[in-house]
Amino acid sequence: MCGIVGYVGHREAEPILFDGLRRLEYRGYDSAGICVISPDGNAGCVRVVGNLDSLGEVLKDTELPGTAGIGHTRWATHGAPTRENAHPHMDCHGDIAVVHNGIIENYIQLRSELTERGHKFASETDTETLAHLLEENYAGDLAEALRMSLKSVEGSFAVVAVHKSEPGTIVAARRDSPLVLGLGDDEFFVASAVSAFLASTRRVIFMEDNDLLKVDGDGCVITGLDGHVLTRQESEVEWDIDAAEKGGYEDFMLKEIYEQPRAVADTLRDKFGPSGEIVVEELGLTGEGARSLRRIVVVACGTSYHAGLLAKYLFERWAELPVEIEIASEFRYRNLVVTAEDLVVAISQSGETADTMAGVREARRRGASVIAVVNVVGSMMTREADGVIYTHAGPEVGVAATKTFTSQMAAMYVLAMHLGRLRGAVDDEQYAAITDELKSLPEKMEVVLADSGPVEACAGKYHDCDDFLFLGRSVGYPIAMEGALKLKEISYIHAEGYPAGEMKHGPIALLHRGVPVVAIVPHDSVYEKMLSNIQEVKARGAPVLAVATVGDPDIKGICEDVLWVPETTEEMLYPVLTVLHLQLLAYHIAKLRGCNVDQPRNLAKTVTVE
Repeated sequence: MCGIVGYVGHREAEPILFDGLRRLEYRGYDSAGICVISPDGNAGCVRVVGNLDSLGEVLKDTELPGTAGIGHTRWATHGAPTRENAHPHMDCHGDIAVVHNGIIENYIQLRSELTERGHKFASETDTETLAHLLEENYAGDLAEALRMSLKSVEGSFAVVAVHKSEPGTIVAARRDSPLVLGLGDDEFFVASAVSAFLASTRRVIFMEDNDLLKVDGDGCVITGLDGHVLTRQESEVEWDIDAAEKGGYEDFMLKEIYEQPRAVADTLRDKFGPSGEIVVEELGLTGEGARSLRRIVVVACGTSYHAGLLAKYLFERWAELPVEIEIASEFRYRNLVVTAEDLVVAISQSGETADTMAGVREARRRGASVIAVVNVVGSMMTREADGVIYTHAGPEVGVAATKTFTSQMAAMYVLAMHLGRLRGAVDDEQYAAITDELKSLPEKMEVVLADSGPVEACAGKYHDCDDFLFLGRSVGYPIAMEGALKLKEISYIHAEGYPAGEMKHGPIALLHRGVPVVAIVPHDSVYEKMLSNIQEVKARGAPVLAVATVGDPDIKGICEDVLWVPETTEEMLYPVLTVLHLQLLAYHIAKLRGCNVDQPRNLAKTVTVE
């Protein structure tokens, strides 16, 4: 959730911290703050309610000199978005400043004990307990104070702290929340994500659970919470700063929608060997292992869940395996019946999603093998899974997932075909035909995105409606759900995605002329069934907007509006094409309604808390 950034080096910290927060604002934007420690030991702290624009206005009239500091942009958990609840939080004397992402589960008990010992709290947050614990444990060494303080903390945290008595020092620690160290030239960065410091360095060390970091003029040292020095591998991220900029587009979301052909092409590019065979070196799955599988369990949240629902259809058809699809937040608390004969496929853009991560750990504890599908190299899930498939979408700043979703679908196609091949469920002819079509997807995506005029016209026609219904069958059903989610996320219109055959079991009661129905109806094996469902909608007076295969002679006559996609000979690939229109429809409707598409209310990009 929240975005954290810290800096120690030879440059003025304040502009670096602010720029880093700007690049992390997708993680939360209820409130924000910065604290800089000056060389003479003053702690200058600014906190505001609202997004980074609000913080920027205050900083115009505020001097925060110093070359070390921390910053935070918040997604509220404990306490409303107020200045008092904004980070950084201070101790009783204003000596220590702390920023935190995560949840301190025993904060009520800690707060009570600290209050009894004379500490005065200024906020409603769980984070402030960390500042007061540091105050109690500080004896001239901030790193040791953090180590001692975290012994009494239960829950998840990425925490970064400074002390005005140690003006060139930052300390940090993590457990179940992401934190990465950036290595510059005589300077260091600490952040929730690498995008915060891409303008300065791509050399990184991904901190692991229970790592404690100290950065000062002598360099950086990582130890365990037990004090033992640890060695962590340095790596270089492939992303560059241009990938995290708008590049001339009005919004990040629009830019990322149009980046999807490249993102899918990049995701597919390293999955095929010279002979055309699918090769995923990090998968860790042999032919014998694939043939011995009993079933697949797909675990994910949000948009990633919709990619997982598509995967269910793919695994069943191409790999001939029974599949269960689970919402991660429910999966982790059930009495899991998974064994060594099961394969768990966990899908997470960030590789840090709290519920999905917990599901991965529980599944492995029970003996199941886990394959992670992630976009972030070095994320926690990649280190804990048995195998990994990387999507190469690059950084996605818009909170509503677009290019990460289509990249996840591309990864699912590859994984399903690879499993089918290993299990002998896909013959040579079928394999060649599907992989050829798969490689042609980016070009067909370009065709869909080349003309947004019809989508904009539909947005103008329907943007005042208060309710939408999205319908699909087979692999069109996950896209109906994703289309509804995109619309409600960024335009705040109530929308529901349903299997079209379920409409008459309840949702049809909602239909009237003021409820548009978006029908996913490419020319596939369930086409005639979808036509029947559209006629049922028309009989109730609701307008129908269809997403259909170009050249369809029948659909135009029964629908008010049609958005076209190119034909594909493999019907399972239609979702990557049909979803593009739904993303653009949601985008243009939201813009007409005056909504902030990059920062929809109440949402954050990476969900690292329950």
